[in-house]
Amino acid sequence: MTSNFATTGRHIDKMRGVLFLALIVAGLAIVAPAAQAQKSVSSADTYRQLNLFGDVFERVRAEYVEEVGDEELIQAAINGMLTSLDPHSNFLNGKSYRDMRVQTKGEFGGLGIEVSMENGVIKVVSPIDDTPAARAGMEPGDLITHLDGEAILGLSLGQAVERMRGPIDSKIVLTVRREGGEPFDVPIQRAIIKIRSVRYESIGVVGYVRITTFNEQTNSGLQRGVAALSSELGDKLAGFVIDLRNNPGGLLDQAILVSDAFLDKGEIVSTRGRDPNDAARVHATPGDLAAGKPLVVLINSGSASASEIVAGALQDHRRAIILGTQSFGKGSVQTIVPLPGNVAMRLTTARYYTPSGRSIQKTGISPDIIVPTARIEKLGGKKRRRETDLRNALENGESAESKQPSEPKPAGRPTAKQRAEEDYQLARAVDLLRGLSLLQTRMVN
Repeated sequence: MTSNFATTGRHIDKMRGVLFLALIVAGLAIVAPAAQAQKSVSSADTYRQLNLFGDVFERVRAEYVEEVGDEELIQAAINGMLTSLDPHSNFLNGKSYRDMRVQTKGEFGGLGIEVSMENGVIKVVSPIDDTPAARAGMEPGDLITHLDGEAILGLSLGQAVERMRGPIDSKIVLTVRREGGEPFDVPIQRAIIKIRSVRYESIGVVGYVRITTFNEQTNSGLQRGVAALSSELGDKLAGFVIDLRNNPGGLLDQAILVSDAFLDKGEIVSTRGRDPNDAARVHATPGDLAAGKPLVVLINSGSASASEIVAGALQDHRRAIILGTQSFGKGSVQTIVPLPGNVAMRLTTARYYTPSGRSIQKTGISPDIIVPTARIEKLGGKKRRRETDLRNALENGESAESKQPSEPKPAGRPTAKQRAEEDYQLARAVDLLRGLSLLQTRMVN
């Protein structure tokens, strides 16, 4: 065994040198947990630790029960170093780095369908408007059983989605089983699909805006949504519900733009890192997208990072009522540092603070009105008789044409109005805005 190490001595020294240079270039420092309150580690100690790493690395290469590639070992070591710092710092290999850029950019080559997994096959939740899947006639509830003739059974949802994505203009054949019919093939040509991070619709006189993530499309989606709802409801508009529940965050600049959309002035967020000179403050610009209409922001334990920045800014400026449950409490800033070889690292570099100076980290945003997650259930029981049930009851007096027709039940995704009939938090938010609007109307009159 000694002779083996002797023959590879030069290789070890070279590897140590490469590793040391890589660490310096990447801007990393190996620091003991207590070193922040003590004198920095000397160069001699740093070299000693790098020598130790080199010894462990070479021993694993030579003696591990199965052969392991150098790249795999080094990337695992780097990732271990980063993940030991905090839960959000990590190494991004080529695939992870590409996936991260797809998520933040908000567009990719694909088909344009929202899907879920059901009994081992892919179920279409909804085709996205004006996408290849919608134009090909895909419908909510369709079951996809094969991709290019290969069965989906055995694949995870993520694996199936990855196969449906691909280069723009490339083709794929989906085998679809629709209720009551035989399986049939649907050829689809992939195109650029924009991830829709903002959805909006009216619930009576209330504008409902759902933000699922903060990517490059978020602010433009918000602008379109608020403008469309304002135009649709006109003077009847009571206000807006901004739903940030289960929104994991995303791009900081988009969170700032969304906050700025509803604020005329004042600080939106500040960040403070290791160096006090690197502290940054961002302020709002004049203009309120909602024209002063009341806002209710929905949050829960799944609202994190960028979502908490928006909720905290609107809460501190008393621009919105925050309703729901305590948010996640991720108040740290991650910087993506590209590295040679189309890889990168995600490194925590600062903390977020709300305009009043509150740190979001580990505490989160406390709602102004705490409303637990619950579902509304209609009570059954004996139906009580009403005037309309009495024999020979007088007619209403209105013509049959003036009666409002019942709303058809849409297929696929339930509407916001339908969700508000079961979603307790959303129902409370809508009722709150209706009440504020009614009160203002009565005060004016």
